[in-house]
Amino acid sequence: MEQRIGSSSQPLEGAGFDPAFIPGLTSPVSGEGEEARAEEAVDADADEPTAAAAESEEAVEEEAPDGPVFEASDRRAKFIADHQGIRLSLDDQACEFRWDEIGAVETETPRFGKRFTITVHTPDRRWYPIEIEAESRARFAEWDEQLDAVMDKYFEDETPETKEAEPEESD
Repeated sequence: MEQRIGSSSQPLEGAGFDPAFIPGLTSPVSGEGEEARAEEAVDADADEPTAAAAESEEAVEEEAPDGPVFEASDRRAKFIADHQGIRLSLDDQACEFRWDEIGAVETETPRFGKRFTITVHTPDRRWYPIEIEAESRARFAEWDEQLDAVMDKYFEDETPETKEAEPEESD
């Protein structure tokens, strides 16, 4: 009697079998082995950055406007708001929002304790909270002021369509 070694069926794809599967955002895992990926990583590390790459990095740094920046972090969490948008990170997880992807930003200070909560709301009714532990409760007022300055500079409550739809008041 003959027995086959290995399976002849193809692995199933989709969120039911792979929790990290998001159609359109991630490519399916290729059949390459770990050795091929390791070789590619070594080859990428061996390449030195070219002059063109260095120039483009410098150009990106020079394009940053001199606007307000808010940054708060503790041992696990980090919140950054600047001209690009808002970036949240907790441990090894991170997410980034451009200003046009943000519906609202909410802050909450606890009655007791030193955990400052910042929640980013998106127009599709999702919210992303992050808690940052402050050295003292006195930092809460300072953080609120800094975040307000960034929000006043870069965040627009109204879209151009909303502004056009509102009737102008005349005296």
